[in-house]
Amino acid sequence: MLAALNGHAFGGGLELAEACMIRISARHTRLGHPEVRIGAVAGFGGTTRLARLVGKGRAAEMLLRGRAIDAEEALRIGLVQQVTSPDELMDAARAILYDILSQSPEAVRLTWEALHRGLNMTLEESADLGADYFSLVAATENFRLGTQAFIKKVAPEYSGRRVE
Repeated sequence: MLAALNGHAFGGGLELAEACMIRISARHTRLGHPEVRIGAVAGFGGTTRLARLVGKGRAAEMLLRGRAIDAEEALRIGLVQQVTSPDELMDAARAILYDILSQSPEAVRLTWEALHRGLNMTLEESADLGADYFSLVAATENFRLGTQAFIKKVAPEYSGRRVE
């Protein structure tokens, strides 16, 4: 779900990070797919995932040249969502996870599923899936709690949360 990158993330290491939905990086981190430089292909998801994350042109340039980028460029092109100091990296990762885990478990689970399934659907099918999942969570007690908390401008106290 979340990759915290500290140091070099090349080849298979970057492919593991690309498989995560959220990636944060320490400022000194370098990222890249050097596989072509040794006569290989980024064959464990790199050719597919990188293009989906940063666009076909940027991915092609990185993959075909074997070029590494720094954390700031990775942030600019959407390969990572946050850049922080090495000392703050794990605290930042924990804060993101805590924030996710403090939400309604049903809403998190169905949002996660909609993100994954929707990428393999047409736009219309994906939108329909999102509407179906909204209907499912709208019938839950946590939806009622969340809506009431929003109106009252207070933090919701969801049942079944994983983090207290």
